[in-house]
Amino acid sequence: MARFPETPSFTGLNRPERWEADIADCEVEGRIPPDLDGAFFRVQPDPHMPPRLGDDIAFNGDGAVSRFRIKEGKVDFRHRWVRTDKFQLEAAAGEGLFGAYRNPLTDDPRVAGRYRGTANTNAIAFGGKLFALKEDSPAVAMDPETLETEGYYDFGGGVDAPTFTAHPKIDPVSGDMVAFSYGAGGLCTRDMVYWEIAPDGQVKRKVAFELPYYCMMHDFGVTQDYAVFHVVPIVGSWERLERGMPHFGFDRTLPVHLGVLPRDGEASDIRWFTAPNLFASHVMNAFNDGTKICFDTPEAANNMFPFFPDVHGAPFNPREAASHLTRWTVDMASNGDAFESRERLAPFMGEFPRIDDRHATLPYRHGWMLAQDFSKPFDVPGLSMAGLTMNTLGHVDHATGRTRAYWCGPTSSLQEPAFVPGGAGEGEGWLVAVCSRLDERRSDLLIFDALAVDEGPVATVKLPVRLRTGLHGNWHTAEDLARKTLPGAGRPTAPLPV
Repeated sequence: MARFPETPSFTGLNRPERWEADIADCEVEGRIPPDLDGAFFRVQPDPHMPPRLGDDIAFNGDGAVSRFRIKEGKVDFRHRWVRTDKFQLEAAAGEGLFGAYRNPLTDDPRVAGRYRGTANTNAIAFGGKLFALKEDSPAVAMDPETLETEGYYDFGGGVDAPTFTAHPKIDPVSGDMVAFSYGAGGLCTRDMVYWEIAPDGQVKRKVAFELPYYCMMHDFGVTQDYAVFHVVPIVGSWERLERGMPHFGFDRTLPVHLGVLPRDGEASDIRWFTAPNLFASHVMNAFNDGTKICFDTPEAANNMFPFFPDVHGAPFNPREAASHLTRWTVDMASNGDAFESRERLAPFMGEFPRIDDRHATLPYRHGWMLAQDFSKPFDVPGLSMAGLTMNTLGHVDHATGRTRAYWCGPTSSLQEPAFVPGGAGEGEGWLVAVCSRLDERRSDLLIFDALAVDEGPVATVKLPVRLRTGLHGNWHTAEDLARKTLPGAGRPTAPLPV
């Protein structure tokens, strides 16, 4: 009989949901823009089995993908588990077999050597397939219509690393997927591989190199001419794993590095720039003007992840964990390794930045992100706005400096938005975001005019169920999803006898 621990990670709003569902013609308040025809995919960590070690962190939950299919003003909702090796092996055994987050030393011997990935971090379509991604394992292909799991996908054998980033970028000019693999030489190694993959699945570019130190390489930036890698000291080692410590910890004694690789270059062409210690994870966008590169990221003075504690024992500092959107500028024509500048771009304190993806890799004007506005009331008994509880959706116009914001109310929080193209101009379109109704224990999908988020949602898709806090997701048009250019899946996910 499944019994989850009575710990903060598994109770209250963190209670596992463990369901799959189809809801046709969801209830809608307001009016969905009639020209919307596509699907919003997002993924959430949701533990399928009680943790093997008695407790766990949210980052180790099994991936479950949601699809909101919007057409002719109506919305159909579908939600399915990603059937990874981990999911299927544990389902067959009826118990948890994989131990601590990214620590195979804590696993049941019966699953030695199997992929430990949970596919719980991002859901993005490419070449007619949906990919559920977790950066410690290969991409998992799914059918974007049925959400059935097809299997681990290696792009015809072209991606020969054991990992694949959860944050690939789609170059809007070439149509290529741009990606990377870290820990490519094995767990805790400094080995990296940069990839460019054509829409037909052919690997066009593979560049292998080493990082200055092993760390959590969660996201990166891509311009038309460069790939940009920010190396931030959320570090790990086999020594930590052998001692039973969390895989990662934050090291305040290490500098930050920004590696810039010409997209037509080799490993020897990488330039490494250096900045003082700080924290940064996600990237809003990057672009270059000749040799000068702009890299926009929410930056914090200290660690944002209390579950990956300071390696020297310093207590978590929530004030220093506050992040603000910042532009890092470096110049490949410079003689030194210092950043040219770091400039704050918006007043919002928050994370999960997004753009009009038609302007990824290019100079851009509009950006959106989730923010925490502590001046607004928060009224959910037993909860506070500590951590990553986001109550505001912010928009920044980089050309004018003007910002707009939407507050979701005292009993709700917001999850990462995604842009939906409308008109031809940058920012002309819509924004979709899941809103957690914390007091009602259920969720809505909100649809905004992207350039007028402060006016509130134009439509609210009401769900009778609660979606757990998700990580990332993306909008894809029906035309995009119908463009099936990738060959069949790679190795199916299938359990060994247990």
